[in-house]
Amino acid sequence: MARIENHKYSIEEAFRECFYIVPDYQREYVWTDKEVHQLLEDIGEQIDVGTTREYFIGTVLVSPTDQKNHYEVIDGQQRLTTFFLLLCALRHLLQQEPEAQHLNRLISDSYTGSTGIVTRLKLDPRYESAAEVMAKVVEINGDPVAVRSGVQASGIASFGSLENIINAYSTLYRYLKDNYDDAAKLKKYWFYLATNVVFIQISTDVSSALKIFETINERGVGLNPMDLLKNLLFTQVKQTQFTQLKDEWKKITKPLEKEKEKPLRFLRYFLMANYVIKNERGDAVVREDEIYDWFIAKDNAALCDYAGKPFEFVRKVIRNVEHYLAFANGHGNDGKPSLAMDSLKRLAGGAFSLHYVLLLAAANFPKPLFDHFVAQLESFLFYYIFTKTPTKDLERSFSQWADELRAIAEASDPVQQKVQLNAFVADHFEKNMAGKSQELTDALKRFTLHSMQQYRTRYLLARLTQHVEMAFKGVKERDSLQQYTNLEIEHILPQSPKSELSTSWDVENPDKIYDDYKNLLGNLTLLEKPLNIVAGNDFYDLKLVEYRKSGNYLTRSLAELIISGHDTSINRINEKLKAFTVWNAKTIQKRHELLIVLIKDIWKTTLIE
Repeated sequence: MARIENHKYSIEEAFRECFYIVPDYQREYVWTDKEVHQLLEDIGEQIDVGTTREYFIGTVLVSPTDQKNHYEVIDGQQRLTTFFLLLCALRHLLQQEPEAQHLNRLISDSYTGSTGIVTRLKLDPRYESAAEVMAKVVEINGDPVAVRSGVQASGIASFGSLENIINAYSTLYRYLKDNYDDAAKLKKYWFYLATNVVFIQISTDVSSALKIFETINERGVGLNPMDLLKNLLFTQVKQTQFTQLKDEWKKITKPLEKEKEKPLRFLRYFLMANYVIKNERGDAVVREDEIYDWFIAKDNAALCDYAGKPFEFVRKVIRNVEHYLAFANGHGNDGKPSLAMDSLKRLAGGAFSLHYVLLLAAANFPKPLFDHFVAQLESFLFYYIFTKTPTKDLERSFSQWADELRAIAEASDPVQQKVQLNAFVADHFEKNMAGKSQELTDALKRFTLHSMQQYRTRYLLARLTQHVEMAFKGVKERDSLQQYTNLEIEHILPQSPKSELSTSWDVENPDKIYDDYKNLLGNLTLLEKPLNIVAGNDFYDLKLVEYRKSGNYLTRSLAELIISGHDTSINRINEKLKAFTVWNAKTIQKRHELLIVLIKDIWKTTLIE
């Protein structure tokens, strides 16, 4: 069994006797102004009440290196980094006092080496360019403005955790400057910090330290499940593999950070998409606060096999990250732009994301099969989103359905895959849509411009316009929605009518309130901006001149229907449209009903042959 030592240190003793290395596989410095301020205020309160009692800041978990008194920090680097920066700020503010020399020795150590004078920082962060940033903070020994300018002048790219270091120094410096405005007060502060702020340092080998870390944090205390999972994986590999694992792990976290995606949301969807989820609730759902507990459960650990094949597991997560971000950007399972995914993205927007569970589960489908599945999923989600069904009603179903989709993806026979997918769509999508058909109809009858977020209303009108245009041109393959979503939403009955139009409405539509009709779905269409400007707030008969010029048939059909031969696609779509010579409450309602019929034609399931 590995030897475990513990020692109580004050801040002064720790930095006098120890050198701390933050290895590059560790979490970077993530504290913000909030956490730094909280630490400062906690210590400040103790000083203000004049207590001489020790202030305990918890445990620090380290692993000794080959060099005497040099330790790799496993847990506690956020606190140690903050205190190191605090020592730097104190040193500058006390630079005219004897204490400055002592602080200098706590910050760095110099010795004569073969190449001359070598300076070692008492805290050496080895992730990204943190060591360079920290060295500049120490070297410059100035106020926050000077430090930031010096870092920028050195050409070090400051972002993320590196920016956090600079910001923390600024926060610490300003706090001391504002609250301890003379040397006597600063010396009092330093004396309390040096002698009374203490922690327990636990020292053991890396493997044991990581296991202790896992135990300490197994309930997510201080770290989120993504951090805990990373450290769990480090306990499964040899120390010589740490750098490799660190590099692989960055392929998970960095892309998510870059796209501003929530790591925990991804991790939750990853689990539900890739594994059979069993829990006491029987709902097949993993909540964010349950993620780490799920991973460490014996059966689930065996299911993931991150102990036996940690790198294989990590690469599986990486592939899912790649798919997840591709889907978020409207790309298909081949990573390329996809019309089907783009349309689904426009429907879901930023308000709905649960469908990623199904998309990740189906990510290994052949591309034609995947694109077909996405189209069916879009129709299904339309019913649920436009009836405003709570997401929680879908979580259990999606997690369970994901198991079926993985089985389809694993089928070796392409014909069998199609049969199974058609059955899946019929059993889950089509049946549920049929059950919600009347609810959707009722919701659409009440639909106005403000029933949904504007991007969804624009999506609805764009899909309606696209559908009619495809039928008019006899085209079966959908093109991009972009050309339609770029059009302006036109109120046929103007939003801000001329006074004579309002008066005319009241006369022609007794007991019908103008404002109740102007935002109805039946009163909305898409129109090119130049035409919309000319149409303005005029009477309907004057607007028809501009509608005839529109590039989309749904809007042109308001003025006239084009007749073309017998049993043509144009004639077939004309059966579902109507031209109107007048525009009143009755005709608005009539067009509203026509659009609902079209909606039911558009958002429906189809078979793949």
